[in-house]
Amino acid sequence: METFLPQALIYLSAAVLAVPLATRAGLGSVLGYLMAGIAIGPVLGLAGSETADIQHVAEFGVVLMLFLIGLELEPRALWEMRHRLVGLGGLQVSLTTGAIMAAAMALGLVWQTALAVGLVFALSSTAIVLQTLSEKGLIPTVGGRSSFSVLLTQDIAVIPMLIILPLLASGPKATFAPDGSVQRPALEAGGAHGLSLVEGLPGWGVALVTLGAVAVVILAGHYLIRPIFRFVHMAHLREMYTAVALLLVIGIAVLMSLVGLSPALGAFLAGVVLADSEFRHDLESNIEPFKGLLLGLFFITVGAGINFDVLRSEPLRIVGLTLGLMAIKGVILFALALLFRLRGRDKWLFTLGLAQAGEFGFVLINVSLQQNVLPEPLAQALLLVIALSMLLTPLFFILYDRLSRRLAEAAKGNTPPPDEINERQPIIIVGIGRFGQVVQRMLQMSGYRATVIDNDLPTIDLMRRFGVKGFFGDPTRPETLHAAGLDSAQVLVVTLDDPAAATRLVAYARRQRPDLRIVARARDRGHVYQLYNAGADDIVRELFDSSLRAARYVLETMGLSEFEAHERETAFFDFDRHVLRELADVWKPEIPVARNEAYVKRARELNTELETALLERMAAKAATPPPSDAQG
Repeated sequence: METFLPQALIYLSAAVLAVPLATRAGLGSVLGYLMAGIAIGPVLGLAGSETADIQHVAEFGVVLMLFLIGLELEPRALWEMRHRLVGLGGLQVSLTTGAIMAAAMALGLVWQTALAVGLVFALSSTAIVLQTLSEKGLIPTVGGRSSFSVLLTQDIAVIPMLIILPLLASGPKATFAPDGSVQRPALEAGGAHGLSLVEGLPGWGVALVTLGAVAVVILAGHYLIRPIFRFVHMAHLREMYTAVALLLVIGIAVLMSLVGLSPALGAFLAGVVLADSEFRHDLESNIEPFKGLLLGLFFITVGAGINFDVLRSEPLRIVGLTLGLMAIKGVILFALALLFRLRGRDKWLFTLGLAQAGEFGFVLINVSLQQNVLPEPLAQALLLVIALSMLLTPLFFILYDRLSRRLAEAAKGNTPPPDEINERQPIIIVGIGRFGQVVQRMLQMSGYRATVIDNDLPTIDLMRRFGVKGFFGDPTRPETLHAAGLDSAQVLVVTLDDPAAATRLVAYARRQRPDLRIVARARDRGHVYQLYNAGADDIVRELFDSSLRAARYVLETMGLSEFEAHERETAFFDFDRHVLRELADVWKPEIPVARNEAYVKRARELNTELETALLERMAAKAATPPPSDAQG
């Protein structure tokens, strides 16, 4: 404890200082954690001898992350991904292994060692890539989903890799002294705490034990977890749910270690089994905080563990191997992106995002050392190459961001000229996305025609296929608005996705036509105030009305009649509009709402007034007898 607390203070202080700075600079949290590790390790020498022990704990963050990923994937979804898992992911692993093996043999390594190096470098960093994709909101994109498929295939491929590596051994197996040095020959190091269920078993015995462990995880997840959770639920203690969630993941990790498999892969398998469980959301909420903290700690230990002595002794060799590795993987990824028809930014996201080596490479190198597949000097160099490639990955994502911006600008430059607007209707609808489509359809069903403008050509083409006439052009340009009939229109409906563009358009239209009725879509309350100041007459928050309907359904379920629920919905709507008008007077665009004391004070006062007024209105309604059937 005396040595742990100072080390914990050092690691946490480094993270608190480096990560916000890196994030603020646009470098991402992962690079911040890596920089913090480098600072306290190779640079300042503050990381003590406990770094290896801390890394073992930190690697559990990767296990938790794979478990949470599994919880998001139902077996049906996994089956639907089979083509990309087998095709895209399988080709990436096999082609990368073969290419790196050939390069290693060209550098003079025997085929057994070269194959081991190929297997190690075929993997990418699940932790870094998924963390960065999540932060940037890129997982739902085609490139993000393709990257996830490859990462998932790589994690699954760890199983056969761990089976293949012992077959490549060329001599007596190795073990490690307490100081980390290699001792040869010696007894084989086992799984957790030196124990192994497969030690001394023939190949078929290892396979049976492995299959048995996988079966235990699947059956336990399917039949035992629900009774355990129901039993714990009887205690009505929140911390017990956290304890059960951690017990579940740790137990699976220990079981997988005993049979020589990846704990992270076992956790992922368990997550998939529990993806359709009613306890899924409880598991996610209880494990998420541990995952984030331990993943950050894992990245710090990677940075702290970089052996700069090896780098200083052979800088050109190490840097050359790192860049060569990323170049080989990048070429293969780019070719696969073309083969699987990834285009534009998705192609570059897939190529640049997966070009590094991964954290499972550390596991494979340790196994290779124990099995005497890799010599120790080569293993040290490979560990450094993995760490450096992971360190470069956030920079590759920054390169991707710049490429994305250039591709977007080029796409704008290549867009066709705007349509000639040859009609003028009393209503102009600017923006024909999901929001604008509903407005247009209701107007059309009511017998009114509108001039529709949007700068998204695919959307315009799609709407034309359904018989909706729209015009392609930039609606924020004055000439486009005037061509659409701004000078004679009765109503302008603004439903653009870009809040800033919508506000500018409303302000221009109001200056040109003070008498024009302007109906505008707002993103949130702040955007409501901007549109209000710009001159919009009717402002509709995009989720407000749907939220009111949802609340009304809840009230009806709780026992209120349809009439009573409707009355409360109407009352809330009226008073909320009153509140918005009041708060618009104290809203300041240059001050964040949370730091605008006048806004916060007035909002709290109005909330109290709103509750009182709603109660009084309901009481008045209850005191007024409903009209009888005899009354006219």
